Amino acid sequence: MIKLTKSFLLLVLLAFVAGCDDGDDGDPGPVGPQGPEGPAGQDGEDGAAGADASSQNLTVSLLGRARNPDSEFDESAAEIVSYDPASQRAFVVNAQSGNVDVFSLASPSAPSLADTLEVAADVAAAVAGVASADDLGAANSVDVDSSSNTVAVAIEADTKQDNGYVAFYQASDGTFLSAVEVGALPDMLTFTPDSSKVLVANEGEPNGAYTVDPEGTVSIIDVSGGASTVTSANVTTVSFTSFNGTDMGDVRIFGPGATVAQDLEPEYIAVSADSTTAWVALQENNAIAEIDIATGTATSIWSLGFKNHRITGNELDAADNDDTINIRNWPVYGMYLPDAIAAYEVGGTTYLVTANEGDAREYFDEDITTEAECDAANGFDFDEDDGCLIFIDEIDLEDLLDAGATIDLPDADVASFLVDSNLDGVVNEDDLNTDASLARYAMTMERGFTGTCDISDGDPAGCNFEAIYGYGARSFSIYNTETGQQVFDSGSDFEVITAQQLGDNFNSDNDENDSGDSRSDAKGPEPEAVTLAEINGRTYAFIGLERVGGVMVYDISNPNSAEFIQYLNTRDFTIDDVEVSSVADDIDAGPESIEYVPAEDSPNGNPLLLVAHEVSGTVTVLELTL
Repeated sequence: MIKLTKSFLLLVLLAFVAGCDDGDDGDPGPVGPQGPEGPAGQDGEDGAAGADASSQNLTVSLLGRARNPDSEFDESAAEIVSYDPASQRAFVVNAQSGNVDVFSLASPSAPSLADTLEVAADVAAAVAGVASADDLGAANSVDVDSSSNTVAVAIEADTKQDNGYVAFYQASDGTFLSAVEVGALPDMLTFTPDSSKVLVANEGEPNGAYTVDPEGTVSIIDVSGGASTVTSANVTTVSFTSFNGTDMGDVRIFGPGATVAQDLEPEYIAVSADSTTAWVALQENNAIAEIDIATGTATSIWSLGFKNHRITGNELDAADNDDTINIRNWPVYGMYLPDAIAAYEVGGTTYLVTANEGDAREYFDEDITTEAECDAANGFDFDEDDGCLIFIDEIDLEDLLDAGATIDLPDADVASFLVDSNLDGVVNEDDLNTDASLARYAMTMERGFTGTCDISDGDPAGCNFEAIYGYGARSFSIYNTETGQQVFDSGSDFEVITAQQLGDNFNSDNDENDSGDSRSDAKGPEPEAVTLAEINGRTYAFIGLERVGGVMVYDISNPNSAEFIQYLNTRDFTIDDVEVSSVADDIDAGPESIEYVPAEDSPNGNPLLLVAHEVSGTVTVLELTL
């Protein structure tokens, strides 16, 4: 027997296969089970960023305007505006008459004057301590709470250092409800979001002689039981006396002989969404105060700091007599000094938006009627119309030098900013007295000097200044309320944008056309008003420019990186005689406040902006479209 090995059989089989023709392929067999998952590969490169699905285009346009036909030019006939959606009426402070004008917006393209609230007369008739309407001054602020059909109006005393009042009305028909006493010079008020309280900023300004200086306070009025039942028992006064004698850091406390509480001047209030916390703009003090509403106490005060105009992005035009647009870096600092402020939430954090207007202190004693009496009172200057200038902290830089002060800016590189400056950085009058210099730049005497410098009589003689601080930041800013830190500032945007769009009318004053560049040395476009709106998930800020006019629009959905959207100015710069033309309703000058009307509350179903102009006396309706 032949024994066959496995190797031999394999060879025979391979030879047999090689000698055969290929047959047809058989049907595929069933798919086997999936094997185990292999190891993950390396990450690929990042793809392109996707588009923001929530982005949208917002456009603001003029829809209509109206004014009280009895109003006069440049007499503050339209200052603060607030809207009632139920009656479709706008309530507007008319400081010229001292009353509140009521405009119908049933046809927003053609608003019309419908009624007037005579606040002083109503308060005098209701309050035993007010002998007559003559004891009261002008209305200063108005706010509407639609959920309770209530209008609140702040009115000052005829003697501003005396306590003022808040009057309440029915929004639907203007029926007077009640009035309560608050602090000295109630300048602004607002309802809390939950409608339970009204907060009042009592500015507490001194008299012209600076001999009476009431404390600045905030009044909290409990209206949860209905405005018609409000009495003095419902009023809580928030005082700042706990800060007296404390080191306030960079908070500006500089009134002659004033305590901290006397020197603080509450200007504007913003309230948190949950109605528990209020933030108060202390404009002249360049600070923000935080208030616990439930306890009625001021919990903190923090300085807003200073804007460095040396830095790229913070340029400004500092000269009003060079007849050109000259936006550049200068060796000066800006004090923010905000007027209007507003609050909004992002990711559980509340942010403040500030309109950085700027404001100096200037007080005349009208009882001093001769220059000799003014000199005897150590007054700074005498004016036949205004009286004796007792206190001022603002001065043009060239006047500072004329008065005997010196300026020695220590940074070695400042010479490059100044025309014909000495290379050692020391600046004298000859160096500055040119059209393209800082000669007329309005600065404060209150800070920036070394050693002792007494400016109580407005005389800086002998003072040496190593830094120059101007008024306002010509911008709007956003602050984190938890840290007090600024997270955004619009830098030089306002001047750059208005220069691009308005040309020769750049930095105009608000009471005269053909006045381009006239405000460059002092606060520029002067941001005054601000209001916020949430539209389709995006948050917008609308900022009114008091001097040149118009409204800036920014998307502030990301507080750290706000985005410019539009600038609209409805002022007609072609008119020669602004004062006469304003009577014909064809100019908007001096925006003082802005009110947002959401689409669901709007008479025509589109979101609106209402802008009150104190110089022209017009109330302008702007329409927002997406």
